[in-house]
Amino acid sequence: MLRRRMLIMLGIVLLIVLILGGYKAFSIYQQIQMFSAPKPPVSVAATEARELAWQSRLPAVGSLKALQGVDLSLETEGTVKTLLFESGQQVKRGQPLLELDSEVENALLGTAQADLGLAKVDYNRGGQLVGSQAISKGEYDRLTAQYLRNKAVVDQLKASLAKKSIAAPFSGTIGIRQVDVGEYLPSGTVIATLQDLSSLYVDFSVPEQALPKLSLQQQALISVAAFPNETFTAAISALNPKVDDATRNVQIRATLANPDGKLLPGMFANVQVLLPNPRNEVVVPQSAITYTLYGNSVYVAVPKKAENGEQENAADGKPALIAERRFVTTGEHRDGLVVVSKGLKVGEQVVTAGQLKLTQGASIAVSPDKTQKADSNSQPGTD
Repeated sequence: MLRRRMLIMLGIVLLIVLILGGYKAFSIYQQIQMFSAPKPPVSVAATEARELAWQSRLPAVGSLKALQGVDLSLETEGTVKTLLFESGQQVKRGQPLLELDSEVENALLGTAQADLGLAKVDYNRGGQLVGSQAISKGEYDRLTAQYLRNKAVVDQLKASLAKKSIAAPFSGTIGIRQVDVGEYLPSGTVIATLQDLSSLYVDFSVPEQALPKLSLQQQALISVAAFPNETFTAAISALNPKVDDATRNVQIRATLANPDGKLLPGMFANVQVLLPNPRNEVVVPQSAITYTLYGNSVYVAVPKKAENGEQENAADGKPALIAERRFVTTGEHRDGLVVVSKGLKVGEQVVTAGQLKLTQGASIAVSPDKTQKADSNSQPGTD
């Protein structure tokens, strides 16, 4: 009886072991089938490498300066009698702006003019008397000197009186007023700034190696932080004839029109000088480039071929594609595009999104990169 029970228990244990072994074998079989089954293609976005007319640019930074700009000040001291301008006003050349109290100077001028009138009468009378020898030649010379002296005193007082007022030296926009009526001004006090904003200068520096690429009237594109979505066109108007021996840079000046007065002197400017001889280059979106310490690379969508060299097709009947990693030589980049000078041909499809999921030879399903359609007709470098 005991032997029979033991045989039954042994049979049950053996059955359980067989069941567990079969389940484990089935699991291993499923895993083998899963790993051996072909992986579904990785979905990526791609666009074609294009050939564009690419104009190289020389970047620089500079600052804006007014065509004419001064800080208005008086050469003499005095009390402000009249202010003839408002802050931010447009003024014309020669327009009076400020007058100081000049009562003392006017009184002195009246006295000097009276003395000049008397000296002139004596001088004219002496000219008649010396001819008839009624007075000596020495007396006539004294009268002549007195007349000239009084005339010089009148001219001196008129010049001093003119310095009691100030007029606009050129047409432009006057700045914020710094003085008030009744205020005493020491000599040299700045009353306001005057800037001619009709045109502006852009002063910037470039390395001496870039000099052969620059010439007068060459175009440059200007951008400022105040208007990030706008570009202003300038033309090189002067090249400094001396290279700075400390920095080995040469100063360049460009001129740009400012009819709306949007740009102001002192603004920081980003400068892009358009270099001559545009050339056709292969360009791809900047998102297609993978930058590493070992070099820059792109993934290119290429047809998948069977062992016999024939084109394989996907389940939908379209040609099957795989990712091929290529190391490329890149150049200038701007407006979201990068120049590829080596490693890529026009018309090849490059992956622009989903590169992190790819490995060499991975099957891929390509969809157009919709973010590139809006810029497909743009021609960077030809603006």
